[in-house]
Amino acid sequence: MDLTDIFKQVRQASVALSLIDDDKINKVLLALADETEAQMDYILAENAKDLAKMDEANPIYDRLKLTADRIKGIAGDMRNVTKLPSPLGRILADKVLPNGLKVKKISVPFGVIGIIYEARPNVSFDVFSLCFKSGNACILKGGTDAHCSNSAIVKIIHSVLDRFGINQNIVALLPAGREATGEMLNAVDYIDLIIPRGSSNLINFVRHNAKVPVIETGAGICHTYFDETGEKEKGADIIFNGKTRRVSVCNALDCVIINEKRLSDLPFLCERLATKNVIIYADLKAYTFLDGHYPVELLKKATDDSFGTEFLDYKLSIKTVANIDEALAHIAKYSSKHSEAIISKDEANIAKFDKMVDAACIYTNTATVWTDGAQFGLGAEIGISTQKMHARGPMALEEITTYKWIIKGDGQTRN
Repeated sequence: MDLTDIFKQVRQASVALSLIDDDKINKVLLALADETEAQMDYILAENAKDLAKMDEANPIYDRLKLTADRIKGIAGDMRNVTKLPSPLGRILADKVLPNGLKVKKISVPFGVIGIIYEARPNVSFDVFSLCFKSGNACILKGGTDAHCSNSAIVKIIHSVLDRFGINQNIVALLPAGREATGEMLNAVDYIDLIIPRGSSNLINFVRHNAKVPVIETGAGICHTYFDETGEKEKGADIIFNGKTRRVSVCNALDCVIINEKRLSDLPFLCERLATKNVIIYADLKAYTFLDGHYPVELLKKATDDSFGTEFLDYKLSIKTVANIDEALAHIAKYSSKHSEAIISKDEANIAKFDKMVDAACIYTNTATVWTDGAQFGLGAEIGISTQKMHARGPMALEEITTYKWIIKGDGQTRN
């Protein structure tokens, strides 16, 4: 497979993006939001073709599924992006050197951003809206599971771009096969940055094989520590919401860590999970307190594989610890550095948790499910970065820009 022509077309189209002003960009995105809602029946029909190929019991099914409400939410996110200031042309530094040179550091687009993602058709809209607003062209590489949905979405985007006289090649959808992924990872002359969104297997494959620079996103092994002073009513709400809101997303709860002095409250903390048929993998101490108080068919004894696993399913592990230091050690060993939470009234323990946990997002007395660009007021997100270079946490407009130096002189020469 040779995708060089596609890569060249996107690269060439990206150059002209810098000439489109923010007012026109916003008009295009508003028109796209309207067209997305107008084409809802078409999108849902194409999405149904993808859904028909997947078992409803597969946790990824929920990621793949589009509904009228989800499409309205996607359109709303695009409208929210138009309300945000342009991330381009920001003066990051401005000074005059002793020799009279005037030096400015200003924000600029990366150029061409490649996104590799799995059964998440909403990503096609999110990525385009953020890339377009930030002056970047984008190359989309979706999975075979969502190819009908992604094709329909890109067709709608192209129709709106054509209406405004903008080169359609600022967004391209690659074939769904694995060969296209390999081509993309090696397109060093055409793609400036690749962002993978999906399972840990996908992210690891991209990291190990890409020649193009990569920002890692996606994999979320999320813990919530219920401290000795935690309020059990709040704890029950937070654990239930964190685990069951949407099990297939990266900010869903995977492991509850509980202080051993609060094990008697464990049946109360887990009671509502049974209504969603959540399977609990409990260590020996936790199992003893849940035995007889949680449905026997849903209660399992934890093994080594129960920890450090992103379940993406109605499954949850429980680890008992003696104190916050043991909780911190468990998180350090198994965290994917995505989102971690503590439920506590002890300000010293909360402060220690905030300082010691190495993750993009740290929560106190609330669930990890808030790790989301839209929820953080960023309009939408292109992914959740779990690394430390350049960007960390929800990545939106500012995170997909870089910068360059502009130097003005008046004949100065250097000895």
